[in-house]
Amino acid sequence: MTYPETIAWLFLQLPMYQQKGKVAYKADLSNSLLLDQHLSHPHLAFKTIHVAGTNGKGSTCHMLASVLQEAGYTVGLYTSPHLKDFRERIRVNGEMISKKNVQSFVEKHKDFFEQHHFSFFEMTVGLAFNYFQKQKVDIAIIETGLGGRLDSTNIITPMVSVITNIGYDHQQFLGDTLTKIASEKAGIIKPRTPVIIGETQHETKDVFMAFAEEDKSPIYFADQDNITNYESDLKGVYQQKNQKTVLKTLEILIDKGFSISEKHKTEGLKNVVANTGLKGRWHVLQERPKVICDTAHNQEGLTLVLDQLAQENYKHLHIVLGTLRDKDLSKLLLLFPKTATYYFCSPTVERGLAAEVLKREAEKYGLAGSAFSSVLIAYNEAIKEANQDDVIFIGGSTFTVAEIV
Repeated sequence: MTYPETIAWLFLQLPMYQQKGKVAYKADLSNSLLLDQHLSHPHLAFKTIHVAGTNGKGSTCHMLASVLQEAGYTVGLYTSPHLKDFRERIRVNGEMISKKNVQSFVEKHKDFFEQHHFSFFEMTVGLAFNYFQKQKVDIAIIETGLGGRLDSTNIITPMVSVITNIGYDHQQFLGDTLTKIASEKAGIIKPRTPVIIGETQHETKDVFMAFAEEDKSPIYFADQDNITNYESDLKGVYQQKNQKTVLKTLEILIDKGFSISEKHKTEGLKNVVANTGLKGRWHVLQERPKVICDTAHNQEGLTLVLDQLAQENYKHLHIVLGTLRDKDLSKLLLLFPKTATYYFCSPTVERGLAAEVLKREAEKYGLAGSAFSSVLIAYNEAIKEANQDDVIFIGGSTFTVAEIV
């Protein structure tokens, strides 16, 4: 198969959660363990950090990778979803996996994949671990895709487990209370392995404490420490929380023998985008009019982003908004300002909520605007209508942002 054929097969062979939703969710580790055995357990060849949570997982992973790269380590980075290119999910020292490596891996194991009906995510995790082994990485930062306990990545025994925070997202899979969701995320805690909790929350603290106590794992709440933030090229105010989580994690790594200096922290946090290729987090695309996009897509994430947006100086605010069918609009639309002009659109994935439906629902919350047939058309209309002193914000879904950046 050619590379385009390989990618098409990966996306179409079996449903992918990010495209299709619940039908693609496989809450079981048996296939992950089977594939790991078939590949001769590649994850045992390198050290790992495991990162779960509702918001901030991707940013935390990229910050950690950037600092470790500055410290001279060969660093694997596995995250999801991607914005533009499937290969963004698998990087070594910021460089995406090559098309040739993706193609050869699928060709070599395709019959085995089909025989056992592996999911998109299971195959992608196998590809990442296999590639990191081949590249002889010193350490890999592994982000969970969904949840933790039954996530396909949860076959590793990391040096440290990280849980950024807990919010209401993917409730159809993880549970309808913060306690239930925390219990699923806490599934990445391993025996006698340090665990970092990014945010202390009343509803979840006891859950994490209980899991850690049962596993005899040292537990640290990063926001309880008086940690000084560093300058960073990730400009979202919410990144200050993620940075505290990162700095506490680095303390643990130093205790375990990693050589990480103040200069490595300073340069790593200052150059996250350059070192790792991260996009879509309070990403300023242009000035005059200022255009900002952010991939926040749940209540907690959007609250932080929209609070920061309210601090911007502008004459008028334009919002290009697209979301997915399985989101609770009653919680999300309440967060958006009524004074903005809206450009409703639908990201081009199967789960995309129709623009006209979004417009109709938004009107119930006093949000006025027009519906457009695509994200790009909506964005171009916002650019046409905005004055130089206005601000345009693009968001609501990772997939909405992906069509613009």
